[in-house]
Amino acid sequence: MNNFAEWLSTTFPSVFIQTHEGWMIPVIQSLHIVGIGIIVGSTLMMALRVLGWVGTDQTLLQNQKRFGPWLTIALCLLLASGGLLIVAEPVRELVTLSFWLKMAFVVTLTVLVTAFQASVKRHEQRWEQTLVKRKSVRLGVLLTFVILMCIIVLGRLIAYDHIWGHLSPATKA
Repeated sequence: MNNFAEWLSTTFPSVFIQTHEGWMIPVIQSLHIVGIGIIVGSTLMMALRVLGWVGTDQTLLQNQKRFGPWLTIALCLLLASGGLLIVAEPVRELVTLSFWLKMAFVVTLTVLVTAFQASVKRHEQRWEQTLVKRKSVRLGVLLTFVILMCIIVLGRLIAYDHIWGHLSPATKA
């Protein structure tokens, strides 16, 4: 992975971002953070509706139709801005344990959210009548927030990957 990261850092897009890092990196990071905020907010609103704490005047499908597009757009924004951050500093990003753990959580969250949205569209009545009352669904909502917090914390820890000690590939480079 080190060789790939080093090669990527010499490509035109990487060199261009590095050359203009004084303004490009803060802009890309700001877009990334805005995307995180939208995802957390949208997920929170859908989760609170599943728990029956807010938005009970709307069906789950109405709630999902209201916040789901925001979630999808924000996920695309995160993937694009995250990809640019990787291109900007591949040696810093691609050789850290924090980065790879974060990516595992991002994939997990994407699968959970996509499955939830598809399930609500297909089985709205079942969700409204029985599924929202299940403890497993409520635990799934809490798990979603734990995953979100892990993504946020691990994203910040990329810069401090040495905390993992010998587990971090960055310390072996």
